[in-house]
Amino acid sequence: MNDWQKGTRADYERKGFAGRSGYGKSPVLLVVDFINGFTDPSTPLGGNFAWEINATRQLQEAFRRGRLPIIYTTIAYAPDLRDGGIFVKKVPSLAILQKGSPLVEVDQRIRPAPGERVIEKRYASSFFGTDLDMHLRSHGIDTVIMAGCTTSGCIRASAIDSLQYGYHTIVVREAVGDRAAGPHEANLFDIDAKYADVVPLAEALEYLGAFAASVEFAAKAQDDFDRWWPRAQRLG
Repeated sequence: MNDWQKGTRADYERKGFAGRSGYGKSPVLLVVDFINGFTDPSTPLGGNFAWEINATRQLQEAFRRGRLPIIYTTIAYAPDLRDGGIFVKKVPSLAILQKGSPLVEVDQRIRPAPGERVIEKRYASSFFGTDLDMHLRSHGIDTVIMAGCTTSGCIRASAIDSLQYGYHTIVVREAVGDRAAGPHEANLFDIDAKYADVVPLAEALEYLGAFAASVEFAAKAQDDFDRWWPRAQRLG
């Protein structure tokens, strides 16, 4: 934390900002827009997110060990871009993200596993114009753990909406990125002060470890049951 952040943080805390909302009991990993159009540095929208992708892979592994849901988002427009509205006028480079293009596919370094959902969106927030909130509520989710890009754009917008829809919202610092350090750090600071808990990867993994331990315990209990009470005896 640099000098301006330390002073501002102290002032914010005196004024009642930067409380902790914490974690709930049923998390989802929301991987926001880690698609080729953003993770390939050679594209107009791209940046180098190798470190953030690696952190996201660790989150993926922890969620999968705990048999917890993972959802990915992508941005994809019709060829005429009419569904992009003013957003595409504001950011003309978004025009490269057209349906059917490899640029709208999730980066293969964190490719979705079978059963993991990919949601198409048109704007910054993962909630705006999608069924994400309805899907999460129908599955009893109360905690959104976020990775992806960009911190100043789609991460920020998604974190604000996640809070507004009533979810415990966690942004994993090492797993989100931006094209420049200034917007990245400023927005992480502001998100943490007002909308979500910005946490280190180690803390998120520790929280998720309890779910994996529960799955392992249940699997061991089932294995013990199967070994000590033969199938034939159970069938009578």
